[in-house]
Amino acid sequence: MRNRIRERFRGDTELSQLPDHALLGIINIPGAIAASPWSLIGRRVLYAFFLLFAVAFIVYLDKDGYTEHLTFIDAFYYSAVSLSTTGYGDITPVTQSARLINIVIITPIRIAFVILLVGTTLSVLTENSRKTLQIQRWRKTVRNHTIVIGYGTKGRSAVSALLADGVSPTQIVVVDTDKSVLTRAENQGLVTVSGSGTKAAVLKIAGVTRARAVVVAPSSDDTAVLVTLSVRELAPSAMIVASVRESENQHLLEQSGADSVVISSETAGRLLGLATVTPTVVEMMEDLLSPDEGFSVAERAISEDEVGANPRHLADITLGLVRSGELYRIDSPEAETVEPGDRLLYIRRVTGEDVKRP
Repeated sequence: MRNRIRERFRGDTELSQLPDHALLGIINIPGAIAASPWSLIGRRVLYAFFLLFAVAFIVYLDKDGYTEHLTFIDAFYYSAVSLSTTGYGDITPVTQSARLINIVIITPIRIAFVILLVGTTLSVLTENSRKTLQIQRWRKTVRNHTIVIGYGTKGRSAVSALLADGVSPTQIVVVDTDKSVLTRAENQGLVTVSGSGTKAAVLKIAGVTRARAVVVAPSSDDTAVLVTLSVRELAPSAMIVASVRESENQHLLEQSGADSVVISSETAGRLLGLATVTPTVVEMMEDLLSPDEGFSVAERAISEDEVGANPRHLADITLGLVRSGELYRIDSPEAETVEPGDRLLYIRRVTGEDVKRP
């Protein structure tokens, strides 16, 4: 049953088997913002006119070295005909000095002028080659990254939280089918992959087999289940955090392999209910969840001098202990003493510098 559902959402083309240059429209790695085509064309036109006038001036300086006495208009005409390689032959150099100038100066300028004329095509080829090499290098080196599938409201919030926690934008890969939201993600410095997260081929080129974590945040619960199934099949050791709208679908995601499931509708509903009774509690919870200045819930390794201490007596406001992958609340018997290898779940003060930290 699961295999039939997955095959329905998979494409016929195995994207992961395509050469790197065929992925130019699928994988986008942020780089420097390129100049507009009009500015590039305008610059090339200015360069071309500069070369034309420069050659015309050089020819005019030696105006008596040609088959006729040249005016500046004649020199400019010779410059245009010569640099464009048209070569009518009505004006030609006849003296030794004029011919030497043509060999040493005008011929190299003619080559540069021809290169300038085809500069747009060369620029496109160079840019595509650069992007191909960039994609090739990225696919070989990407490790322990986080993949966010679905860049809607939930996906963007997840990325904001990751960036606020110090994760580098180059370690976040966004997968979506909407070109406009992928452009928005790329403008934030994120690597983007165009395609459906339900397809194994798309997940493979996003590097899911080497990913540290996968955030599943599509717009519908059935898509979330399919994505989770595909991710868990390809990446058995990756941490999968999924979001669902309705609580009755939570067990489907857990059975599909999600390590953690967030119920968005119930969470929002609880906050709405609390806001009518105790709005200050909601304000504090929003502060804890916000990546801006204020407080946030964070996790850190314990220091050597904290081993054996009671976590309630530490300087940080501790909420719990993480031991061997298990979370123990501060009021549980297991959290009475800090042991080597434990990690603290605590409330951290967030400053503006923390938010800006790469």
